[in-house]
Amino acid sequence: MTLKTKTSDILKKVTQSQLAIPLFALLLLVIFNLIRDPSFFAITIKQNNMGNSVLSGNLVSILNGASELVILSIGMTLVTAATKGQDISIGAVAAIAGSVFVKILRSGTITPGIIIGGLLLACIVAILFCMFNGILIAKFGIQPMIASLILYTAGRPIAYWINGGATPNVESPLLNYLGSFIPGIAVPSPILIVICFIVIMMLLLKFTTLRLYLQAVGINEKAAKLNGISPVFMKLIVFVVLGVCVAIAGSMNVCRIGLINHETILIDIEMDAILAVAIGGNSLGGGKFRLAGSIIGAYIIQSLTITLYAMKVSSTAVKAYKAAVIVAIVVIGSPVVKELFKKLRGRCSAAMASKAVKEVK
Repeated sequence: MTLKTKTSDILKKVTQSQLAIPLFALLLLVIFNLIRDPSFFAITIKQNNMGNSVLSGNLVSILNGASELVILSIGMTLVTAATKGQDISIGAVAAIAGSVFVKILRSGTITPGIIIGGLLLACIVAILFCMFNGILIAKFGIQPMIASLILYTAGRPIAYWINGGATPNVESPLLNYLGSFIPGIAVPSPILIVICFIVIMMLLLKFTTLRLYLQAVGINEKAAKLNGISPVFMKLIVFVVLGVCVAIAGSMNVCRIGLINHETILIDIEMDAILAVAIGGNSLGGGKFRLAGSIIGAYIIQSLTITLYAMKVSSTAVKAYKAAVIVAIVVIGSPVVKELFKKLRGRCSAAMASKAVKEVK
């Protein structure tokens, strides 16, 4: 096999990979920022307000700022794969989980036990609310976006009610450790939490049949049922996982800012999570999925946001610029454009083969 043939095979595998589009988009952002400002990816060590040496820079801000989005994108990916739809209430349910977390923290002195108890209760509450959506979808056959529209509308008022209409503060060094930095560790805590969560999810999908069953249900429910897989049970399972993702994201955000504001906590995060799934090359119609694609998609969205802020784009205009770029990425990754690229690649291959035959003659 010649070098040219090997190179052609490698390029073919890369372009046909599900991760081709998100990796290409991420590469474009990297190149753009290196040209615009070579120091964009510079990482320095600074002293924070607590006197600890911590990592600082745009790259750290991207990885840190995308933490909640990455976790929610993982949950959204599983929901999309199994239900062929998206849950648009995750931001509102995160507000509920965060409110429960704060309620427990304010019940007494904040200790590690209280924090763990608050997180567990937030998980239980978030799972129950996500299961409400799951039951509507799995048992009653309601479209996911319509079913979750109920909590999308009512979720934040419920969060408002939990804390008596207030936006209470919670202050503790332990919360600062979870939301910012642990003394002696230069990497932001949310990044470490995300790494642990990704590892756990990857191991869960690798060493169980969860991935196979979810994909089977998403591709063809009737066939899955004939093979002994319960579509209803599998759909409810993904909403349990989504509930855990929502609770972790909501609680993490509370630890970051030290308060709960039902109106602003993770506002519009559900739209970014859906976009992360789409940018990651996962079909929004369910079926096969790759968590790596959604994770990369989440970091692309955060990278784009940080890039726009670095370019002094106003916060009101950021969404418009971000939407335009994301539309371009999604269109490039659409089946129609992929088919065009496939045809173009076929023509190029045919032309190269024809040229090789002529050279032999």
